[in-house]
Amino acid sequence: MKYPVYERFYTWQGEGVHLGRAAYFIRLYGCPQACPWCDSAGTWHRDYRPDSVPLLSAQELSEAVQQEAPQGAFVVLTGGEPILFDLAPLVTLLHAQGRRVHLETSGIAPLRGAVDWVTLSPKPFGQPPLPEVVAQATEVKIIVHEPDDIAAGLATLEGLPTDAPIWLHPEWSKARDRDAGVLNAITQAVKADPRLRAGYQLHKLYRPDELDPHSDKRLIPLGGQVALGY
Repeated sequence: MKYPVYERFYTWQGEGVHLGRAAYFIRLYGCPQACPWCDSAGTWHRDYRPDSVPLLSAQELSEAVQQEAPQGAFVVLTGGEPILFDLAPLVTLLHAQGRRVHLETSGIAPLRGAVDWVTLSPKPFGQPPLPEVVAQATEVKIIVHEPDDIAAGLATLEGLPTDAPIWLHPEWSKARDRDAGVLNAITQAVKADPRLRAGYQLHKLYRPDELDPHSDKRLIPLGGQVALGY
């Protein structure tokens, strides 16, 4: 089993329950969702494909993690859409190092690999998450580009464990521009349902990923749309 690795880098988690914690990210290439505001459009957009995508084995990736991140840093498998791949060989080797492994996914395929944490980000405008993945989610991140996205995202979560926090994240162009409609909708939703949490992508302010030599430094617009900015 080899994985198409778009980029890998040592940084810290910029959102969710584990905000601010040291983490090694492995971003896999390929995603069918094609979110119009995707902040990793280089993993799928035809106009921003990298010149090459290395195929690395589980052993090669686990060795990279061991060499490039100290013990205590957890590993985040993200994308693209990492759930499309059999993650079990990689997760097994990372666990052998004593690493905790987190997954960021839209949940559109069965999960292969005993990951320790599942961040589910449903995409109701595309393929919805499988019920079996919803049931395995540890936390949820709903991206809010328009106020209606809150209700649409929540509607995909039947069977979610009752202790899984649900984050409402303003889509980055809306957060960057301080869009009152989106920000106020998130505030109102959280006040109406205390299970919900207002979120933010703090790494967008610090930009810590850029300090790692392995991260992609290309300037790629959100969703591949120049009109949305970067």
